[in-house]
Amino acid sequence: MASLVLTGDTSGQVTIAAPAVAGTNTLTLQAATATNAVNTLATAVASTSGTSIDFTGLPSWIKKITVMFSGVSTSGTSNLILRIGSGSVDSTAYSGTAVLVGASTANSTTTTGYLLTPSQGSATVTQGLVTLCLINSSTNTWISSGVLASSDAANTAISGATKSLSGTLDRVRITTVNGTDTFDAGTINILYEG
Repeated sequence: MASLVLTGDTSGQVTIAAPAVAGTNTLTLQAATATNAVNTLATAVASTSGTSIDFTGLPSWIKKITVMFSGVSTSGTSNLILRIGSGSVDSTAYSGTAVLVGASTANSTTTTGYLLTPSQGSATVTQGLVTLCLINSSTNTWISSGVLASSDAANTAISGATKSLSGTLDRVRITTVNGTDTFDAGTINILYEG
């Protein structure tokens, strides 16, 4: 068989063609109930109250997560942090750093999460992206890379870290290092991919 054509009930079609070269080629489609299992936008959450923003029940096939921040602010000066988990949120054994560049400079590290900002003001408004990628599925090791722009003196926070989980990732939490500052502005969402 040279190709297979799947025709929609009302219109459109998908054609799967055999490769021109000899050999075996396999395309595996992810099993999911989502509209698009490969690239799924979650429901945006208003970061206007509470001490953390959680995204839970994430499917096991995820290999990449993009966390998006738009106009996010908190009530205090504790740095923003991101945590992941399998069954529960994990707050130990992270390794990485965040560096502030721009009108002022600062850097900071922590082992309690992916540190996103090394210097946070009480009136800081943050926007940007943090990407998490599964680097090793046998150890459930995730790496992060982030760039967040700050309203404080035109500063930008650049971050990177790594974390291994005891099981498959199923949740992401955005909070602060002290865990008590509350969100008071903005929107946070995630885009996840297989």
